[in-house]
Amino acid sequence: MFSKILVANRGEIACRVIKTARRMGIKTVAVYSDADRDALHVEMADEAVHIGPAAAAESYLLADKIIAACKETGAEAVHPGYGFLSERSSFPEALAKEGIVWIGPNSRAIEAMGDKIESKKFANNANVSTVPGYLGVIESADQAVEIAGDIGYPVMIKASAGGGGKGMRIAWNGEEARDGYTRSKSEAASSFGDDRVFIEKFIENPRHIEIQVLGDKHGNAIYLGERECSIQRRNQKVIEEAPSPLLDEETRRKMGEQAVALAQAVDYDSAGTVEFVAGQDKSFYFLEMNTRLQVEHPVTELITGVDLVEQMIRVAAGEELSLEQDDVKLKGWSVESRIYAEDPYRNFLPSIGRLVRYQPPEEVSADGLTIRNDTGVVEGSEISMFYDPMIAKLITHAPTREQAIDAMSTALDAFYVDGIQHNVPFLTALMNHPRWRSGELATSFIADEYPDGFSPAVPDEAAYSVLAAVALSMGALERERLDHLPGRLRPHSGAVREDWVVRLDKTYVPIRLAAGYPGTPVELDVAVGDGPLMNVESDWAPGAPLWSGKVGDQPVTVQIRKVTGGHRLDWQGYSVVAKVMTPRVAELDELMPEKLPPDTSKMLLCPMPGLVVSIAVDEGQEVKAGEQLAVVEAMKMENVLRAERDCTISAIKAAPGDSLAVDAVIMEFS
Repeated sequence: MFSKILVANRGEIACRVIKTARRMGIKTVAVYSDADRDALHVEMADEAVHIGPAAAAESYLLADKIIAACKETGAEAVHPGYGFLSERSSFPEALAKEGIVWIGPNSRAIEAMGDKIESKKFANNANVSTVPGYLGVIESADQAVEIAGDIGYPVMIKASAGGGGKGMRIAWNGEEARDGYTRSKSEAASSFGDDRVFIEKFIENPRHIEIQVLGDKHGNAIYLGERECSIQRRNQKVIEEAPSPLLDEETRRKMGEQAVALAQAVDYDSAGTVEFVAGQDKSFYFLEMNTRLQVEHPVTELITGVDLVEQMIRVAAGEELSLEQDDVKLKGWSVESRIYAEDPYRNFLPSIGRLVRYQPPEEVSADGLTIRNDTGVVEGSEISMFYDPMIAKLITHAPTREQAIDAMSTALDAFYVDGIQHNVPFLTALMNHPRWRSGELATSFIADEYPDGFSPAVPDEAAYSVLAAVALSMGALERERLDHLPGRLRPHSGAVREDWVVRLDKTYVPIRLAAGYPGTPVELDVAVGDGPLMNVESDWAPGAPLWSGKVGDQPVTVQIRKVTGGHRLDWQGYSVVAKVMTPRVAELDELMPEKLPPDTSKMLLCPMPGLVVSIAVDEGQEVKAGEQLAVVEAMKMENVLRAERDCTISAIKAAPGDSLAVDAVIMEFS
């Protein structure tokens, strides 16, 4: 076994590998760029080596710098994580020349299966069912349009060396095929250093299901069940689960055996994933093979009890698999939510900045419930524009799917992040979405259910009651403490009055404090409107970010953020501003005029922090609705900004190469 390994990655996956290596008694070496000098993976490792500037192309993507770090520290092997150099066949070959072991599949398998075009050719030759498409090199946008027309719309344009939704576009007509080809090539070149793309038929209403395989260097290979990854946005996975609610035992076996046969055909000798697109009728087609560890591997680990990172290390060291296929048993259900630095209220545009507050839920593994948080950040960490926007992966495991979802919903309520925008509110809403809970999934789920973008759900009567009760328990306690501050000029007014009104956004909710006294811990009896008395219990104290307790018999965890005159409450996908008032103040408050936001309808604002790639118009130019105005790149994704209406460009305020903040003015219209 190795005594020291180098982790050629960053963020949560580097931390994940280091944890397993530490448990196995193996020392670790981290590498880091300028942007990651103070990162968590650097702190966790036994040693750390600086490898260059923030841009990945000048640091994490340079094999010679990784090899130099191995030589400097005496690392015997390299684990690549995912992304960066993990699927470049030239990297393990370069390591082998230096006598350094690659913790991953052999380079022949990477070359055969890591390239999406070649892997489809290989699968066709091996009589594996594949999606209809064109696998040759596409030389121009005109050729792309011609090929797409021959296949039949809709089509998917995908980067050959891609992953993570980058370099991927769906086209429903010739114009979209032309634009998608150009954008996919550009994103592929900047993200993977390889601008080749291919086109295949896009199967409508599909599900994305993948099989985890594991092989060794002695010809053994097994599959460890499936993962369903159908909840996606812009082809980027958002929620994964294992097993899939679609599959039965027979379909699972067929998919698994096909995946193993494909792996054995290329002498696959590590952890890998064979991805399929599945129809609602349980038909399935091979998509690609990811010759690396997947982001969503924890859900497989929790339902099988197999540490995939440990198995990769042991296989790389020459050990045989300790498991046979009959040993693999799927136990319970696991769900993973990806916590991203993106704003769900602004069409999920990236957000960068410092984590002013970062308080994940407590990790648990007891009584049949597991809550696991794989992360690469701590409070104070910087979310950079140079890398993937993932903050953490939150994973739950329980005996049933419903219990795993309920545990995830509760854990997300307790996942507190401030300083940047993030998708926790969206994930929480998804956990409570009836269609998600029913298991009626498709890769179009988010587009289907949120066609106009995401906004917080409007609370129903039951939710209003809970939120009003929580708000009153906080508001009364704060008033009581304020009234007892020494040196107050006004006498104690008595925060404990019976009749109150809680304003939740624009809704005024009457509430009665029937019994109890505001304090810490809180124990009150309240009645919302004409409703019955509810007991409210919590140990919340002013300033705490989470209100945890019970409202009636219901356990409740609410995220609290102070705003002028009240608090913003986030719970179960609801987000409201709550203000506690006396009935008379509420009467007057309803008469107050509403302050309207400034008019920005004649401006193109930068929707997220990013780099201006191009400006497609000139001052004085007349444009039609839908025409391209500019392209802004953020976190390796290009975002095309288009005119929302017919207009004339009156002024251009930015130029290609400019780095803009969110809401910076790019151009003005008339």
